[in-house]
Amino acid sequence: MDLSKAVRPLLDWYRNNARDLPWRRTRDPYRIWVSEIMLQQTRVAAVLGYYARFLETFPTVEALAAAPEDRLMKLWEGLGYYSRARNLQRAARLVAERGGFPDTRAGLLELPGVGDYTASAIASAAFGRREAAVDGNVLRVYARLTDCHDDVSDPGVKKAVRARVQEMFPEEEADIRIFNQALMELGATVCGPNGPPRCLLCPVRDFCLGQARCTAETLPVKKPKKARRVEEKTVFLLLRNGETALRKRPGTGLLAGLWEFPNVEGSLDESAAGKILAAWGLEPKVWRSRLAARHIFTHVEWHMTGYVLEVSGEGPPEFLWTGSLESRAVPSAFARYSAEAARLLGGTP
Repeated sequence: MDLSKAVRPLLDWYRNNARDLPWRRTRDPYRIWVSEIMLQQTRVAAVLGYYARFLETFPTVEALAAAPEDRLMKLWEGLGYYSRARNLQRAARLVAERGGFPDTRAGLLELPGVGDYTASAIASAAFGRREAAVDGNVLRVYARLTDCHDDVSDPGVKKAVRARVQEMFPEEEADIRIFNQALMELGATVCGPNGPPRCLLCPVRDFCLGQARCTAETLPVKKPKKARRVEEKTVFLLLRNGETALRKRPGTGLLAGLWEFPNVEGSLDESAAGKILAAWGLEPKVWRSRLAARHIFTHVEWHMTGYVLEVSGEGPPEFLWTGSLESRAVPSAFARYSAEAARLLGGTP
């Protein structure tokens, strides 16, 4: 199949129909890089507000490099996958030390948090390099366009797809800069993941084997994901003299280094929860309410039982008693408890 025939209709369609997104209006590698990191495993709609606030606070790579970690993590709060923010700052410091961004895919791959897809996306959009960026959208478009029934989650298949997409790359610099975006836009808005493709709106339908053979709706082929592990937790929203208790999570692992409400493994009833409080050196005064919540991560799902109660005592040394959550990055896994704490303390989460 000669995929090159699809290139010009795709680019013309993109120029006339693409969503107006702020990172598409710039060639600044810093702004493009920030957008690509934020968009990893995150929807465009969720990123837009964060992107604007992030660049307002850290307008340059040097500003990001010098930022206090607590401020960075608070700004990232709710966006998830917090290791991205830490890698952003690590990479920013390297770029600031070197005096600028590397302008090749190989150079970009040396930055923390930058993988094959991200390096190619930045290299093409910011520097006009002919580098194919293959994400889930591109894999889906390719599978339908070529009627490919290989497992697109297989690394070997991804590598082969990248090689084929690389052969499609246009020659003009203006086209090079938007080609990856055009393929991704087609996958995000027309040849979408949830439901049948919108073939009547597709600029490359005349070249699509999936449509011609009526297989598009069954593609791409992916092996089933493993079931998430379920973890039961008991969360304590402790109130004392207009303050609540937080503690920092360990420096490695899930949600590393972020603030959390004290919690323990297992779903405890009130009696068992009282024993935990005693072990922490706290005495319950008023049991206010019980709040259940769930949070889904990529590979694990938390089922949380939460107790809101007034206590006396100091608690363990790692507890931080605070009257406001505004300067502390508490991940969205605890969103229900953050909202309740803000209501009870009279502030904002």
